[in-house]
Amino acid sequence: MDRFMKNQLLPQLEDSVDKVLRHSKSILPTLARLCLVSTFIEDGFRMLYQWNEQREFMNLSWNCGYFLATLFVFFNLVAQLAASTMVLIRYQVPSACILLTTIIFVQTIGYNIIWDYPFLLRNISLFGAVLLLWAECNQEGRSLFAGVPTLDENKPKNYLQLAGRVCLALMLLTVLRFEWSFQLIQIPVACTLMMCVFVGYKTKLSAFVLVLWLTALNFWLNAWWRVDSHKSVRDFLKYDFFQTLSVVGGLLMIVYLGPGGVSVDDYKKRW
Repeated sequence: MDRFMKNQLLPQLEDSVDKVLRHSKSILPTLARLCLVSTFIEDGFRMLYQWNEQREFMNLSWNCGYFLATLFVFFNLVAQLAASTMVLIRYQVPSACILLTTIIFVQTIGYNIIWDYPFLLRNISLFGAVLLLWAECNQEGRSLFAGVPTLDENKPKNYLQLAGRVCLALMLLTVLRFEWSFQLIQIPVACTLMMCVFVGYKTKLSAFVLVLWLTALNFWLNAWWRVDSHKSVRDFLKYDFFQTLSVVGGLLMIVYLGPGGVSVDDYKKRW
């Protein structure tokens, strides 16, 4: 059975994924970027629609006064929408990545997420997705000098991809809490795929399966549009939905970019 999996089934699945990638190569990066910044876009508009509530929450949480609370909400509104727009139109993307990283850090501190294990892992995974977006920029920058001899691989891109893979793998630890009834299936599947992405083994196939799996779970378990707007659970489901969608965008980046130079897949090629 193991020999069949290794010699026949996995190569066939990898070939199928490669075919899908060849047919979707023109739209995959755009789709990945759109998914990746979706949570920032949603949160930016939430700051606008819930301006008073967000400002009041920050003032009560930190007793910082309305000026600083307003400044926090204003920064999150403008910075998230501006950085997301820059990513989507491909303008100064490295600067946009720095801005998105700053937003993640500020929100982690501002909302006391650092003390909440599941939310902290979500933010770390989101940071991993931003790192992969940054890696894509490094790849584009390198392609401008195609054909020029280099002494070594693009190390910054490789390390960004490694860090991005590691951070994204943490997302699977939070997925396990979706529903206890699915634990017998989720635990082995999640751990296996998480480790494959983590070490960069069968990376594109593992990431592609995760994209399908997380997308299906996300639309099924976080269907916030089915909940009445006056119920507070709607906001939590909406938050989870767009956070997961952004991580799916990061996984799509892995499918598009590959594992990078620091991975089992790359070492196997050298062997």
